[in-house]
Amino acid sequence: MKKLFAILLLLPLLAAAEPATVIRATELKKAPATDVATVAELAENSGVDVLERKGGWTRVKTSAGAEGWVKMLSLRYGSPGAAKQGDTGLSQLFNVAKTGTSGTQVTTGVRGLDAEMITNAQPNPAELKKMDGFAATKETSSSFAQRAKLKATSVEYPAP
Repeated sequence: MKKLFAILLLLPLLAAAEPATVIRATELKKAPATDVATVAELAENSGVDVLERKGGWTRVKTSAGAEGWVKMLSLRYGSPGAAKQGDTGLSQLFNVAKTGTSGTQVTTGVRGLDAEMITNAQPNPAELKKMDGFAATKETSSSFAQRAKLKATSVEYPAP
């Protein structure tokens, strides 16, 4: 009976959301995808609670109560500046057990696309048009190179 009581006392710690900070202004999306509706705009340095992770996306809840998805790399995990009120070493211990991290530092690597992502891939003409807008003409790039005093250099590539 004592063990059951102890487990019941610890459940709120296991279910607690992990605090994070938005490191750049970003959109809060309805689902974990770039082409879905935007729920809200999140300002840089705004605090959120992390609820769930899915691929490169993280479901969060704002202090205003809005929930949605942001790109994982838009977040810094842990409370900004100080521990969240009520955080203790004990709660950090349970956070490590729950997520594999204390919530104070997270390193993320993206290894590529999985089979499902490739199968479900769709062309995005709007993004392609946006990319075209970043292109520079030969004249613009030559002018930049002259102003920066850059010199042309030939680089030989080995034959495959």
